[in-house]
Amino acid sequence: MCTSINGGGNDNNKNSKKSNYMHGHNHEQSLVKELIYHFPYAVFAITLSLAVISFFSFDSHGCDSMHSSRAGILFHSFHFMHILFSVTGTLVTYYRFSKGLLRGFFVGIFSAMVFCTLSDAVMPYIAGRLLGVDMCFHLCFFHELHNIVPFLVIGLVNGMVIGYFHKSNEVFYSVFSHFLHILVSSFASMFYLIANGFENWYTQIGMVSLFLLVAVVVPCIMSDIVTPMTFAKVEKKNERNKVK
Repeated sequence: MCTSINGGGNDNNKNSKKSNYMHGHNHEQSLVKELIYHFPYAVFAITLSLAVISFFSFDSHGCDSMHSSRAGILFHSFHFMHILFSVTGTLVTYYRFSKGLLRGFFVGIFSAMVFCTLSDAVMPYIAGRLLGVDMCFHLCFFHELHNIVPFLVIGLVNGMVIGYFHKSNEVFYSVFSHFLHILVSSFASMFYLIANGFENWYTQIGMVSLFLLVAVVVPCIMSDIVTPMTFAKVEKKNERNKVK
């Protein structure tokens, strides 16, 4: 009987520690674990995007069929979807550690504006230039704001709904949304490269994959994990200081 009770206590302690991690009671430790936990999903998403784009870059006769005009349309579609997933992922993580509704909206919009632009346009442009391509630079937040705003709003609502009304599955939604976020971002970055001058990307697919890993993983992890956890941590610290 004693062994059984002690065993149950150990299980309860383990569950308690797991619950504390999942709900962000130790921000410093959780941040490292979140980064390690999400990285493999990012690698899988990038690999999948390269495989799909490789398949559709050639027609049935083996000829190049992905031209810049078609890639431009696909880039915008995936870029807008990336913004939606970015805002959703940011809010899901933020609401795991904080309950500030309006502050969460600010963090979500800030992350999307900064990191989606960095991932989908700035870093692919730099990568193309470094690989010797005469790239053109295009910034959607200046030219396509009327299309971006609806996706921002949908992402805000979606992140709020998940963060506030799906608490029992918040970790699942966090990982799932992060995987989709990385996947969509990978497509957007690749189509940006193709649309703006790098049509023969497959001749340097090894270097492209490395640049894509940096261009996608770093901004997306910053958006989904680092930024919302940091803002939430600062907010909680300020609240504790006010109480004192």
